[in-house]
Amino acid sequence: MISQRQLFLNHVAQTNDAPLMLEIEKADGIYLYGKDGKTYIDLIAGISVSNLGHNNPKIIEAIKKQTDKYLHTLVYGEFILSPQVQLATLLTEQLPQSLDSVYFVNSGTEATEGALKLAKRYTGRTDIISCKQSYHGSSQGALSLISETFFTAPFRPLLPNVKHIEFNNVEDLDWIDENTACVIMETVRAEIGVQLPNKDYLKQVRQRCTEVGAVLILDEIQVGCGRTGSLFGFEQYGIIPDILLLAKGFGGGMPLGAFVASKEMMQSFMHNPFLGHITTFGGHPVCCAAGLASLKILVEEPNIINSVKAKEKLFRDLLQHSAIQEIRSAGLLMAVQVASFDFVQDVITECLKNGLVTDWFLFNSSAIRIAPPLTITEDEIREACKILLTAIDRASKRIG
Repeated sequence: MISQRQLFLNHVAQTNDAPLMLEIEKADGIYLYGKDGKTYIDLIAGISVSNLGHNNPKIIEAIKKQTDKYLHTLVYGEFILSPQVQLATLLTEQLPQSLDSVYFVNSGTEATEGALKLAKRYTGRTDIISCKQSYHGSSQGALSLISETFFTAPFRPLLPNVKHIEFNNVEDLDWIDENTACVIMETVRAEIGVQLPNKDYLKQVRQRCTEVGAVLILDEIQVGCGRTGSLFGFEQYGIIPDILLLAKGFGGGMPLGAFVASKEMMQSFMHNPFLGHITTFGGHPVCCAAGLASLKILVEEPNIINSVKAKEKLFRDLLQHSAIQEIRSAGLLMAVQVASFDFVQDVITECLKNGLVTDWFLFNSSAIRIAPPLTITEDEIREACKILLTAIDRASKRIG
């Protein structure tokens, strides 16, 4: 009989020639369990998705209750579906008054696509500005926002009128002008290996967008939903975006994203043309039920978010090794900088052998990614750091 492993290689489309190949049987909390019975600490939470841990009982209960009622009914935006309504209401109650209208989608990439269309439709402009070495998705529109030719060149031509500026470079803000439909950037940059905005930089971006009438889109697909130590990352920087992007942790483990704007702006999709943005499965009732349960937990159990900074500090205190050049962090999104990609790969392999899953970053392959469920305990952090430090130590002896 052909093994599951071989069937995976034969029939599931691959995106690289060296997948991790872990065969997962079940998951719970911060742990993944292989079919062979081996236990793994998930130190990346499915790339910042399982913020409340795997198999969270409240989320699972909400999913089961909704599956007993109905699944898909009609394309998004036509029927009044309770999970959508409740989630949109609870979400907007946590946001500034100007962010009062939610468009649900299936993923972060789709949130990006919808936001770009909305900005262009609302302003009547065509120019888009994003930051160099930023990642907002892999569809053709979202891919156009990436400055890296390695990832974009094989798929050109992409969207025209996209300009790339340096994050944290105030002088580059002059590129934002009366032809700019929108500026899109991550509140905290993830795939470059965690980069925080300099003091007042985001305020200056906000001010410049306001001056010229450009829409400011903040991508919190990775850093939203509590990961940086506040429900939304932008709350720590004293600004309000015109459009907010959410996904990953927003769905509580289910495929769910959203772009959030003012009702006035969102109504641009209603005319010229009507049905200006449509989706079949966006806001799927089961996904929204999971997202609602997840958001309720974050709102009703504030200690989860309030403890993020202390857990960040514990990681930083424990991860001491001569091979670690720097640790950059925003709450429980952390990058452990080492010497090379080979070093990172050696650490990843060694960690897997010893029951820990970690990863690297798209635009920084010499940094180790740490982004565990926010529910990770102090004892679990110590256990994870012990495995990680052992792997780093062995890699430093092998590679130097």
